[in-house]
Amino acid sequence: MTRTPVMSLNSVEGEEDPLLQVGPVGEQQVDRTTSSVLARMRAVLHTIEAEEVQATVAIPHDKEEYFDDKPPAWFSFKKLWAFTGPGFLMSIAYLDPGNLESDLQAGAAAGYSLLWVLWWATVMGLLLQLLAARLGVVTGKHLAQICREEYPKEATWLLWLMTELAIIGSDIQEVIGSAIAVNILSKGTIPLWGGVLITAADTFTFLLLEGYGVRKLEALFGVLITTMAVTFGVEYIIAEPNQADVMLGLVVPTLSSSTIQQAVGMVGAVIMPHNIYLHSALVQSRDVKRDSDVQLKEANKYFAIESAIALLLSFIINLFVVSVFAVGFYGTPEADDIGLHNAGEYLQKQYGDFALYIWAIGLLAAGQSSTMTGTYAGQFVMQGFLDLKIARWKRVLLTRTIAILPAVVVALTATDFLDSLDQWLNVLQAVQLPFALVPVLLFTNSSAIMGKFSNPLIVQLVTWVLGLGVIAINIYSIIQAFEVLPQTWWLFAIFVFGGILYFAFIIFLIVFVYHAKLRRLLHCLGRPFGCCQAGPDDGQPEEAQKVTSGYERT
Repeated sequence: MTRTPVMSLNSVEGEEDPLLQVGPVGEQQVDRTTSSVLARMRAVLHTIEAEEVQATVAIPHDKEEYFDDKPPAWFSFKKLWAFTGPGFLMSIAYLDPGNLESDLQAGAAAGYSLLWVLWWATVMGLLLQLLAARLGVVTGKHLAQICREEYPKEATWLLWLMTELAIIGSDIQEVIGSAIAVNILSKGTIPLWGGVLITAADTFTFLLLEGYGVRKLEALFGVLITTMAVTFGVEYIIAEPNQADVMLGLVVPTLSSSTIQQAVGMVGAVIMPHNIYLHSALVQSRDVKRDSDVQLKEANKYFAIESAIALLLSFIINLFVVSVFAVGFYGTPEADDIGLHNAGEYLQKQYGDFALYIWAIGLLAAGQSSTMTGTYAGQFVMQGFLDLKIARWKRVLLTRTIAILPAVVVALTATDFLDSLDQWLNVLQAVQLPFALVPVLLFTNSSAIMGKFSNPLIVQLVTWVLGLGVIAINIYSIIQAFEVLPQTWWLFAIFVFGGILYFAFIIFLIVFVYHAKLRRLLHCLGRPFGCCQAGPDDGQPEEAQKVTSGYERT
C-alpha cells in the first residue's frame, strides 16, 4: 500500500512533513525536531516569566496606575478617586477631641457668632495643608526629611523635639477624649483611668490594619469620619438650631471682648503643627514621576480638590457641634462650666439619653481616628528628622506610655482638671506651630527646592501674611494663658527668657535658609581659628562646604 504524502502547515508544497516520515532517517529527524520544539518552548516560557517579573517590579503590590499616555482631561472622577485618601487622613486633625472641646465652648459662650471664625480658620488651614502637599509631591520627600537636609544637626534635633512635644500633647487630648467616651458608653462601669488604658491599647490595631495596604487603612478612616458626620449630624437634627442664625454667624463677622478667647482657641485648635508634617508624607503613597510636569500638575490638582472636600466635611462636622451647644447652652448658667468631660451629661439633661450615647459614639470615633493619625505622624517625624527607623510597635509603645502617664494621673486625682489640662495642651500646640509653619513656607517659596512649582510672588505674600497672622494669634493665646499664673518676678523672668530663646530660634530658621554668608560666618565662629580660609571650589571654607545644606547646594 502506497502512502500518500501528507502536507503539514509548515511544509513546502511537494515535500513530506519530516515528522511523518518513517524509517531510521525519519526517527532521527523526529528526535531533532522534538528537541528543537522543546528548546523553543523553554525559551518562550523563560521570556514569559521574565516579562512577568518585570511587570511585578513595575507595579508594586497595592499600587494603582494613576496616569496613562492619553492627554489629561480637564477633570476625571476616576483620577480623583485614585488620589482620594491622604486629605481625609489629614482632616482628622481638624476633628480631634481638642477641636470638639473648642467647638462646644465656643457655642456655649458665644452662640453662633464665631462660626465665621471657624470657616476662615479652616480656609487658612487648607492653604497651609496644600503647601505641605505640594512640597511632598514635587520633591518626593516629606517636610521632616527636607528640614534634616537644609538645617544643621543641632537645629534638626531641636525641631524634632518641638514636633514630638506637639504630637505627645495632641496624643494626651485624644486619649482623654476616647476615655471619656468609653466611660459614657459603659454607663460608668469603666472608670476614666480604665478608658485611658483601653484607648492606649487598642491603638495597636492600627498596626495590624496597615499591613493590609494603604487603601484599606484609608477606608477605615473613612468609616470613622462617616461615623462622626452621622452622629454629630443627628445631634444637630435633635437640637433644631435656627438656620437663619447659623447663616448669620457664618457671613457676618462679629467679635466682642468676651468672645476673643474662644475665637483664639478655635484658630489654635484647628491648625496643628504635626499635621503639616503628616500631610507632606501622606501624599507620597501615590506614584508620581517627578520628572514629568504633567503628572506633577495632575497630582497637585487632585490632591488639592480632595483636601478641599475633606476639610469642607470637617468644617460641617465642627459646625454641627458648635450649633448644638449654641442652641442648648448659650446664655445659660451652665455655659461657663461646660467642657469635654461633662458635655455628655449636659446633653442628656437637655435632649435625653439618646443624645448622650450618640455624642459618646462620635467622641470615640474622633479620639480613635486622631490617635491613629498621631501615631502615623510620629513615625514620619522620627524617620525624617533623625533618619532613625525603629519598629512601629516600639514607636507606638513609647508614645502611648508618655501620653498615658499624665492622663492616668489626672484621671485618678480629679476629673475637674481635665478641661484645664486640655487648655494647656492647646497652648502647647500654639507654641510649636511656628516650627512647622516657617519651614513649609520657606521651602515651598524656594525655586531651588520646588523648581517651577515654587510659590508665585502673590502666593508668597498671602501665605506669609496668613502664617504670621496665625502665629500672632497663637502668641496672644500663650500670653492669655500665662496671665492666670501667679505674678511673681521669677516666673516673669522665666517667661521673658524663654520668649527670647523662642523667637531667636524662629529667626534663625528663617535667616539660615536665606543668608548663606551669615550661615558660613556662624559656622566659622564655632570652629577653631583659621577654618574659614577660602576653599578651592567656591570660596567657602573646606569644612563649611561639608555642612552646606541641600538648599545651598542646589
